[in-house]
Amino acid sequence: MDASISGSIVLFVTVAGTAAAQSYPTKPIRLIVPFATGGQSDIIARVMSQKLAESLKQPVVVDNRPAGSGTVGTEMTVRANPDGHTLVMVSAAYAANAALYNLPYDPVTDVATVALIGESGFIVSLHPSVPVTNVRELIAHDKANPGKLNYGSGGTGGSNHLVTEYFNLMAGTRMTHVPYKGGGPALNDLIGGQIQVFIGTLSAMLPSVRANRVRGIAVTTAKRAPAIPEVPSVSETVPGYEAITWAAILGPKALPKEIVVRLNSEIDRILQLPDVKTRMAGLGMDIAGGAPERARTVLAREIAIWKKVVKSANIKVDG
Repeated sequence: MDASISGSIVLFVTVAGTAAAQSYPTKPIRLIVPFATGGQSDIIARVMSQKLAESLKQPVVVDNRPAGSGTVGTEMTVRANPDGHTLVMVSAAYAANAALYNLPYDPVTDVATVALIGESGFIVSLHPSVPVTNVRELIAHDKANPGKLNYGSGGTGGSNHLVTEYFNLMAGTRMTHVPYKGGGPALNDLIGGQIQVFIGTLSAMLPSVRANRVRGIAVTTAKRAPAIPEVPSVSETVPGYEAITWAAILGPKALPKEIVVRLNSEIDRILQLPDVKTRMAGLGMDIAGGAPERARTVLAREIAIWKKVVKSANIKVDG
């Protein structure tokens, strides 16, 4: 092809892409939340949708699609027209699903990462009767009393289950899994002493930890959590251990780069607003933001971790 023609084509595509980004959006944006209303992902989506609507001058409608452990709503986005008018708010369950199910889409290559919204951790919590005050003692106690420590989760394959099996894998412990129908019942039984260990999200566990109803001995973030800085991280005893929960916005893989950049820029600005920071802190989330590639790095890392854990612990789920 003649160099001048080739250059003209490149220029045309660049100009067209820039024009599309400048005119975007041309209609209401659908922000799919693949979970029920009222959960953390839904709350974050509604905060972001309101602010994005104000800045983009178009309605941003939250569309809850709670089916298939989050896979149904995600697939709707993957298959949508890549014009920026259909996005999805995903959580750490997105990476877990990649390890647990045979998905009808590739969770890394079939999406465009728009922005990482926030990150948070879990806290290793014990019933006060357990004679343990730190991670080193927990590991020693479990090894000296095999089969005696039972840990709860919100269900097989859920975040509490995977995070604790990851701890078992890296720490060499063999705590026994007791699945519940939700994190709330598991926390209630931890408080009641029916189980001895529960690794729950910071936002869910902090009230009970601060009221001394349970004993929080470590956070699962790589470094200590600002919300409870006096509690060490697991990684201070088990190097390399990190387990987080997070929220990110994705779109279809062919989403034009110019639209991704515009959305990412708007979201970064929104995340720095004082009222948004306050709301995120209330959910136990640390503001993330940054380039779209940051979200992709998190996706790839988390999927690799949970695939390893699922295989090691031989975790099986229906579906």
